[in-house]
Amino acid sequence: MYVCICQAITERQVREAVQQGMHTVRALKDELGVAAECGKCARCAQGIIRECRQCPEGQGAEACAA
Repeated sequence: MYVCICQAITERQVREAVQQGMHTVRALKDELGVAAECGKCARCAQGIIRECRQCPEGQGAEACAA
């Protein structure tokens, strides 16, 4: 699923970035470009960050996509 249409950023890319330590929308913006254009994706990205924080350590992005 696309999280950011403007930059063609997928949910998987966001989850992988969070697994690598990017735990804020600002960090995702700097790394991937999330919310850099219209900003409508920021809320969705924040939700993914929250979900990933609840996942046990060591799980990959695809395993965390509950």
